[in-house]
Amino acid sequence: MDFQAAFNTAQLAMAVVDQEGRMLTANHALGRLLATDPTKLTGVPAIDLAGLGLDHRARGACHAVLRGESDQMRCTRRLKHPDGHLYWAEVTLVPIERPSSAALLSIMDISERRDLQERLRHLQMHDPVTRLPNRTLFFERLTAALADSTTGRIGLCYLDIDGFKAVNDILGHRVGDQLLDAVAQRLTECATELQPGGGHLVARLGGDEFALLVEGSTGTKQLTELAQRAQTKLQHPFDLAGQRLDVSASIGVVERSAEGTTATELMQAADTTLYWAKADGKARWTLFDPERNAHRVTRQALSNTLRPAVQRGEFALEFQPIVGLADDTLRGVEALVRWRHPQFGTLGPNQFIALAEENGAIVPLGRWVLAESCRQARRWQLEHSGPPLYVSVNVAVRQVWDSDLVADVAAILAETGLPAGLLQLELTESAVMGSAGRPLKALQALSEMGVRIAIDDFGTGYSNLAYLSRLPVRALKLDGTFVRGFRTARQLNPADETIVTSLVELAHKLGLTVTAECVEGPSQAERLRRIGCDTGQGWHYSKPVTADCISELLGDG
Repeated sequence: MDFQAAFNTAQLAMAVVDQEGRMLTANHALGRLLATDPTKLTGVPAIDLAGLGLDHRARGACHAVLRGESDQMRCTRRLKHPDGHLYWAEVTLVPIERPSSAALLSIMDISERRDLQERLRHLQMHDPVTRLPNRTLFFERLTAALADSTTGRIGLCYLDIDGFKAVNDILGHRVGDQLLDAVAQRLTECATELQPGGGHLVARLGGDEFALLVEGSTGTKQLTELAQRAQTKLQHPFDLAGQRLDVSASIGVVERSAEGTTATELMQAADTTLYWAKADGKARWTLFDPERNAHRVTRQALSNTLRPAVQRGEFALEFQPIVGLADDTLRGVEALVRWRHPQFGTLGPNQFIALAEENGAIVPLGRWVLAESCRQARRWQLEHSGPPLYVSVNVAVRQVWDSDLVADVAAILAETGLPAGLLQLELTESAVMGSAGRPLKALQALSEMGVRIAIDDFGTGYSNLAYLSRLPVRALKLDGTFVRGFRTARQLNPADETIVTSLVELAHKLGLTVTAECVEGPSQAERLRRIGCDTGQGWHYSKPVTADCISELLGDG
């Protein structure tokens, strides 16, 4: 079979075109495709055939091939067959080697391939359980909406099902999947009721997380109404597999200008707001609050930079005097850490200690505070005559669990030369009460070493004095709430004085000393002295000051 015969009998529609784009010859398949005699196509400008559906860009690509500037033109077009049905075609133009320059035009019906691709894409882009758009398609639509919002604004309700894990664990994944499908149906109904013409995308992002995307938001009111409608629909019981399930949803709501917003930023805001809804009690919707988010971002920024800040030396210590109530003499100091933050200024411990405990940075930070406090206490001992000051240092429970506190203290005392009796470690009452295992052994080892153990903020927790007799505790620090009622005679509550008196007497019977915190005036100091409190600490004596200020208070002896 020669070339011409093969060309004419081929099932692929083809034509040879000259440099001007006119058809030199067309095969029978092309004739059938265009419902004409192929011989009548000779001389017809192929590129301008209406049946090919070539746009300006495709025509330009064809001319580039004919001029020898390109090796190929390929495009996909939706064409109409002479019998009326639509089909997908791949139109190709490639140069061929002939004595005179020419090119081969081919038109391939790719409808089956295209349909298969679309079915595969649908499977890839949709959740098999709920048949909703999945995370991939959701982000595709979200990105497109941000680039071309009809109103210039965008909104998102991001929700998950409260207690869904319990449904899976107790009733099994089959019922869990049925619940997800039922939730999807209700959310779709909700979106359709509020926007009958479409425009609200409902998607399952994974697990029990769903999203309702408003691509052209008209404002916060629209989004909160959508969230409330979804909440109400999901609160109606579900009857599944003979089970009546009552569930609720927590929803984070975000509405903002599309310009300047990225998909990642929008989802981060939605995720944060969903977390707030759950933290605020679940079964509710919560609107994104920039101020609340700024606090969260600041908190996260502090948390992330705590460890590097210890290494960079951004922390400093101040010391608050602890004074004998009987004679107003300086007995000791409490070390209080400050963070000289390069961006946020000086931060007190209440702004970062809890974060340090959460992320574990309290271990290196606590070790630094302990070492620096002991070094300073040893300097005072060497530089000033008279009774030496003890230094009191706060210790978090995590320091006991996550590090070898006993070894750290022993090493620091050996390195600084500070006598163990001049170091007091303060632990909160809730941390000490009920101690067993490692914490209790650590406290006993430290006490045997000679270190003083004190309970901070005593009276706010268990207040189990009987248990104290079995702990190696040397001192109690009364919480300031007991002392504040002692400010003036007019404000004095007899019950406060009775409670403090009883605590002090019982502590003394157990061989413990008592320090009153938050002493702010002379009347408080006088009453505490009369009650028998051993030492006091507060602004009546001094606010926290630098080590140099303590040195000035000590004088020459």
